[in-house]
Amino acid sequence: MIDLKLVRADPDAVREALARRGDADLLDPVLALDAERRALQVQVDDLRAERNRASEAIGALKKAGQDAEADAAAAEMRTLKEALDGLEESLRDFDARLDEALLVVPNLPHPDVPLGDTDEDAVELRTVGEIPQFDFEPRDHLELAGAGIDMERGARTSGSRFGYLTGDIARLWWAISRMALDTLADGGFTPVVPPVMVREEAMFATGFFPTDRQSVYSLSDDDLFMVGTSEVPLAAFHAGEILAEADLPLRYAGLSSCFRREAGAAGRDTRGIFRLHQFEKVEMFSFCLPDRSWDEHLHLLAIEESIAQTLGLAYRVVDIAAGDLGASAARKYDIEVWLPGQQRYRELTSCSNCTDYQARRLDTRFRPEKGGPQTVHTLNGTAVTSSRTVIAVLEQHQQADGTVHVPQPLLHFGAPAVIDPRT
Repeated sequence: MIDLKLVRADPDAVREALARRGDADLLDPVLALDAERRALQVQVDDLRAERNRASEAIGALKKAGQDAEADAAAAEMRTLKEALDGLEESLRDFDARLDEALLVVPNLPHPDVPLGDTDEDAVELRTVGEIPQFDFEPRDHLELAGAGIDMERGARTSGSRFGYLTGDIARLWWAISRMALDTLADGGFTPVVPPVMVREEAMFATGFFPTDRQSVYSLSDDDLFMVGTSEVPLAAFHAGEILAEADLPLRYAGLSSCFRREAGAAGRDTRGIFRLHQFEKVEMFSFCLPDRSWDEHLHLLAIEESIAQTLGLAYRVVDIAAGDLGASAARKYDIEVWLPGQQRYRELTSCSNCTDYQARRLDTRFRPEKGGPQTVHTLNGTAVTSSRTVIAVLEQHQQADGTVHVPQPLLHFGAPAVIDPRT
């Protein structure tokens, strides 16, 4: 949630920032409701002051033995109290309406974020590694995996966009996850296996509701929702807490299954395991000091790049356009990996600086050495999405005979040295 104090202090600057997202019109309801609420607050404060004065006067009358005058004043105060109760109820209604209006306002983008609304508007920052050049027609991941990826049985069991990973492909998936978790643990991240079902307030607090509600699986009988990323339960881990400044940054590595209806991706990426309703992901999450968050953002990106380089993958880093950031992010970098089976770069990981947007909703603060509690900044980044990383490893490391030479670092974590779809 954006800071209402900032909105009041400089509405024009906020409007200009939101305009870069195409959301400038979302500010008008906030300003209108806030103006009405502040005017009502003045009335409430005046009546409260009048009530207090009346209460003191009644006490003085009783002390002076003027009971009849005290009774008359008490009757007037009851009328005053009824009026005040009505205004306070109206104030609570305005508070709820203002919160509702603020919930749909996204985070303010960093000034350097590129303009645009789609992934086509992202700006390439750099390319790393040589795009594989083959003297044969490259195969896609389904051909290279053979029976190790079984979409037919997945569809028969669960419907479209589900699959089974078996044998060496399952071992490869597991090795990728283990490698990422060990990398993060060695880098000071605390491993976490979080819940994958959360309450509605966690989805609102992290910015996935109300905008992405159509993409989320719900368990209506239990008032729970299946997470599309462990970012949600990791962000909620410190909800309502005041953290010690000396403990920041707090970094967590969450391994979880993720669930997405992919309502906005109908008809896209229907072949294979690139876009599934269920997948596994190792997520990085950081709570940090506000003046350190942009450095922390680059730190998370560096970890993502290090993992991609360890796997010998050719990729590029892109700066995501303002209109494509998602509600919570002020800036987001994606790593897009080259997929020979598609002959183009596709998203592998992303990392976002959400500044104080999520923490304000979660009421997660820190106590500095001097002064009162302040809101922390939160950041998230994907270490690996196991299914997409499997695709990248298979397709970039394929051989002319249809086998795949698995990167050496993965062998330590139980991956097979060679994947042969014929076996």
